[in-house]
Amino acid sequence: MNNKHKLIVAVTGASGAIYAKVLFDKLVQLEAQIAEVGVLMSDNAKLVWETELDNSDYKKYSFAFYDKMDFMAPFASGSANFCTMIICPSSMGTMGRIAAGISNDLTTRAADVILKERRRLIIVARETPLSLIHINNMKTITEAGGIICPATPSFYSKPKTFEALAATVIDRVLTLSGLQNNAYSWGAKQ
Repeated sequence: MNNKHKLIVAVTGASGAIYAKVLFDKLVQLEAQIAEVGVLMSDNAKLVWETELDNSDYKKYSFAFYDKMDFMAPFASGSANFCTMIICPSSMGTMGRIAAGISNDLTTRAADVILKERRRLIIVARETPLSLIHINNMKTITEAGGIICPATPSFYSKPKTFEALAATVIDRVLTLSGLQNNAYSWGAKQ
């Protein structure tokens, strides 16, 4: 039996490209636990990455990248058995479409598939402040089985860089995904 994870990672145009970068880097480090990573990046996600990180290094990762309208991608169907989808960072627009069941691109279709198959959907929401519409969409997704993991870093590990700060969120996401990750744990001896 293959215990390796098949993951979908969607990156939307929300601010916070550092979270996507740290997630990509950590997935590379955890490759022994992973069978496949399918990546979706919106056009705005690429623009935000290039604006915030001053590079286009997302092109250097060896993951399988899919076009936003490629409904022939394996994870457009539940039969492909992708176990987890991480949307990082997630815009409120993407989250709203998922909450409303609107599958108008591969990201929202994949999220719909993950929810209907009762698998793990982890949304790293990146917005502030939140409107009641955002909160209600989070509630709807949570009630449907999704996990909202806000891009809210922690400080008890005393992160020294932006990447280390972002890693406090991504380490939680990886744990929620079922991946074994050597991350700071409150109360554990380091």
